[in-house]
Amino acid sequence: MSDLDVQIPTAFDPFAEANADNSGAGSKDYVHIRIQQRNGRKSLTTVQGLKKEFSYNKILKDLKKEFCCNGTVVQDPELGQVIQLQGDQRKNVSTFLVHAGIVKKEHIKIHGF
Repeated sequence: MSDLDVQIPTAFDPFAEANADNSGAGSKDYVHIRIQQRNGRKSLTTVQGLKKEFSYNKILKDLKKEFCCNGTVVQDPELGQVIQLQGDQRKNVSTFLVHAGIVKKEHIKIHGF
């Protein structure tokens, strides 16, 4: 048998890409829009990953006025500032951010059921 015929099994980590420093929840090149379930039918929409040069309070004010919902800006130690909105506003927020020119469509990731 030649050395080329023998294949040594190597350790394969299927989560290596997910655990990389430039991917996942802390990724700075994507804007992550998520939904969190609260009590019963109540839900929360979170927007994370916007650039720090934007004024989160002004974006929040426009989102609240546009979608007739309440919201707040929360400071998270790991993720930085996160915008929270009442209800399932994932599609509305993504189209708003694209039309306002804040984020390109390729840089938005929508998570949730």
